[in-house]
Amino acid sequence: MAGGLVALLDDVSVLARAAAASVDDIGAAAGRASVKAAGVVVDDTAVTPQYVHGLAADRELPIVRRIAVGSLRNKLLIILPAILLLSQFLPWLLTPILMIGGAYLCYEGAEKVWHKISGHHEAHESVEEALPDEKTIVSGAVRTDFILSAEIMVISLNEVADEGFVSRAVILVVVALGITVLVYGVVGLIVKMDDVGLALSERPGKGVARLGRGLVKGMPKLLTALTVVGTAAMLWVGGHIILVGSDELGLHAVYGAVHHLEEAAHEATGALGPVVGWLVNTLASALLGLVIGALVVLVMKLTFHRRKHQPAAEAGSH
Repeated sequence: MAGGLVALLDDVSVLARAAAASVDDIGAAAGRASVKAAGVVVDDTAVTPQYVHGLAADRELPIVRRIAVGSLRNKLLIILPAILLLSQFLPWLLTPILMIGGAYLCYEGAEKVWHKISGHHEAHESVEEALPDEKTIVSGAVRTDFILSAEIMVISLNEVADEGFVSRAVILVVVALGITVLVYGVVGLIVKMDDVGLALSERPGKGVARLGRGLVKGMPKLLTALTVVGTAAMLWVGGHIILVGSDELGLHAVYGAVHHLEEAAHEATGALGPVVGWLVNTLASALLGLVIGALVVLVMKLTFHRRKHQPAAEAGSH
């Protein structure tokens, strides 16, 4: 009896260690997948606070919460089942789909650069002036989030494509939950930062009041910095996705050239080689992303945007 109990406990111990190892493996894989999606995550974090700009302070967090729930619904109920089935039965489609998503990221990043250079902010100004109702705000934010969430999940899936079906599903659920909590937790902190600062600025004590005023003044700068970092990250991630994808599809020229530059920089800079090599690869990816994005912006302006504005121009002429 005692021997059987010891054997049972030993079996339980082995199973517990195996389960713990599996949890560690899933956590590590989810972490790697999340890092690869960092560019989209930063952009998602930078975009969302704009949806609650100008609304009453007591409605900011409820709207952020509703957008977060919509984002999680996008990831778990629509995107995750679709990409899991795709990876199981049509895995060869993942690279082209990922590259299309990368081109979209390049387009978004290049369009933001174009707006900054040209000073075209009419669309944003009209949104601020209109101040639509909460339902419209949430539905618009969730639609935008769907595209960003799809990119996050496909990028993450690409990192764990060699895992078994169940492991893939569990890892992607962890990524979906973790990234959603991270993004909308940070967004919640950002949108309330000025309110916290205002409350602190009215409290007694010079140090506390100074901190509060600093938070209020720092809010616009933080949003600007997030926008810049998000734009750069989109160009880098989008360009890198297309760079690697083109190599996987047999178009080796551009990837080979970038890889050669990276290796040359690595060898020429000694101890700093790994960092400098990574910077060269990142810069090359971002430049490629900017070029591809600029081409897509040009095509969109010559086709879709021109057709959209023609009816308005014809109506004005009448």
